[in-house]
Amino acid sequence: MDTVWVLGDQLNRRTGALAAAQPDTTRVLMVESAAKITSKPFHRQRIHLIVTAMRRFAAELERDGFAVDYRKEPGMAAGFEGHVRDHDPGTVRAAEPASRSATALLESLGVALVPDDRFLCHYTDFAEWADGRTRLRLEDFYRWQRRRLGYLMDGAEPVGGRWNYDADNREPPPADGGTFPEPIVDDLDAIDREVMEAMPATATGDAPYGLWATDRAGALRRLDHFVGAALPEFGAHEDAMLRNDWHLAHSLLSPYLNLGLLLPAEVCDAVEAAYRAGRVPINSAEGFIRQVIGWREFIWGIYWLWPDHPDRNALGNDLPLPPAFAGSAATEMRCLAGTVADLERRGWTHHIPRLMILANLANLVGVRPSAMVDWMWSQFVDGAEWVMIPNVIGLGMWADGGAMATKPYVSGGAYINRMSDYCGDCRFNPRLRTGETACPFTSLYWDFIARHADLLGSNPRMARAVRSFERLSDGEATRARAAEVIDSLMAGRL
Repeated sequence: MDTVWVLGDQLNRRTGALAAAQPDTTRVLMVESAAKITSKPFHRQRIHLIVTAMRRFAAELERDGFAVDYRKEPGMAAGFEGHVRDHDPGTVRAAEPASRSATALLESLGVALVPDDRFLCHYTDFAEWADGRTRLRLEDFYRWQRRRLGYLMDGAEPVGGRWNYDADNREPPPADGGTFPEPIVDDLDAIDREVMEAMPATATGDAPYGLWATDRAGALRRLDHFVGAALPEFGAHEDAMLRNDWHLAHSLLSPYLNLGLLLPAEVCDAVEAAYRAGRVPINSAEGFIRQVIGWREFIWGIYWLWPDHPDRNALGNDLPLPPAFAGSAATEMRCLAGTVADLERRGWTHHIPRLMILANLANLVGVRPSAMVDWMWSQFVDGAEWVMIPNVIGLGMWADGGAMATKPYVSGGAYINRMSDYCGDCRFNPRLRTGETACPFTSLYWDFIARHADLLGSNPRMARAVRSFERLSDGEATRARAAEVIDSLMAGRL
């Protein structure tokens, strides 16, 4: 009997090596690796999500008639070797893993790999698209994806006559806080409790409470809920942040896409159908589809295209992660405290807190990019190597010197003040750059500009900021304040 090895992020019967497998000719191997679970101080909701989803998927396969060898082993190789010893399979097949290290492992074990079809653009196709281009621009890739996949197209033209409605999706939070639909929360069962009771000592964050679905049925319910209840409100405020509303109208679907519980085509199909039926506005539909077939697949392609990406550090950042990021020190910065609290509670924040609070502050302070990658990979429920390396190295930290983004995504407190309600009663003033009440983001922003003036001065999108700093009458005082901020943050006193 042949074996199909299903990894923990390949939980779908319709994809990979499982797609053509039949119960009467195929046994399924699944390995729950202790080494993987303890390799980083993972958020316990991330561990719970992956392990519980694996166990439920194994049970589903058994109900479908498959013989499943579900092994709890010290490592992946030990699981494979135990399976071979006990079952003597013919051919062992698996879908291509989502990481280079796992790919190398399976190849070394002689596993036959079939192409990974959980994405709409295989990384080899992305490499062909990228070949010969002097700069890889998301917008170019996104339009190419739209044309070849047919999403939101009227013949050869984009619906509504525009490719991109991003300008319509940058509204600040509603003055009254708005009313956004609450996410689905399920009751926990015996499997949930079993996984929770076996958490490693290295786990961080709050215990699961039913927010994250751990099977395909739960993921599909959440897709229906998003499209029906949240998607109409998604577009305009997708970049906004609210202290008392951690999710707004975001989909919360990324963990399920990354585990295979949902597939990108079925998610985009549902969104387009809602738009075509007149149930959601074009800016919401386009904004969401752009995130899936544009940014998500762009990140996937970049991960495989640039194997040296994790090692890049164009700005020379070398500091460790500030204690406040890990929740090990209190902070009076309301935006940082609120974001970290949200992360500890649920293992998730949407893309703007990730980019413009966490990564922005880390870059302004000078945190080592690899430290930021490791931390975000371990703490977010939708974290993965292929997700975090390009997002942090290329976008969040600009550590690749502009290979992905034309400018560093850094800002002072003014941006946070405009796009959130964090600043109103914070002790720090986003308009001030000097003095004890100056917003750390504002002081650090100008220090960042000064620190990297030689590099940024030749950047068309940053040269103006460099010239602005040179005209500041309090430039030295601003940099002195920034130095105090960095010292206090690193000491856990700010």
